[in-house]
Amino acid sequence: MAENKEEETSFRVIDRRPFTTEGELRQEIVAEQERERQQEAKKEAADPPPAASSSEEAKKPPVDMPKRSAPFENLIRMLGSNGAMVLGGYTDPRSGQPVIDPDAARELIDMLDAMHEKTKGNLAPEEDTLLLDLLGKLKMAYLEVNQALAAQAAQAGQAAKAKR
Repeated sequence: MAENKEEETSFRVIDRRPFTTEGELRQEIVAEQERERQQEAKKEAADPPPAASSSEEAKKPPVDMPKRSAPFENLIRMLGSNGAMVLGGYTDPRSGQPVIDPDAARELIDMLDAMHEKTKGNLAPEEDTLLLDLLGKLKMAYLEVNQALAAQAAQAGQAAKAKR
């Protein structure tokens, strides 16, 4: 009977990060993005945008267009600058060496990805652009840092073999 209670209280962990440990996109994410693109293409083909009746109406934003939020943009910038910091964008004042922590960078990138996913359709165009640009830059920097660390590890391994 004690064993049944242990089974009931256990939980399951599901890795929902979009990248593998090597920094590559997971196949499920690629397939999901392709499905979303196809659905968007079908939606655009089925619903052509209505023509504006006058030039004044064309200039006005839609009524339900989200407004920019300075605190939200500051939050995005803060997470982005922290991501840049742990990817070597800043130096440690004590040692003068760049701070490189790929695990922390991965977490910050995942947070920004989750923010983008959860706020989809609720952001002002400027906020969406800011978030996407920042994510793209951080992901590229993350991949470059991981490749550099892998090359450095490979060189250290070759040097260790040469000493033997």
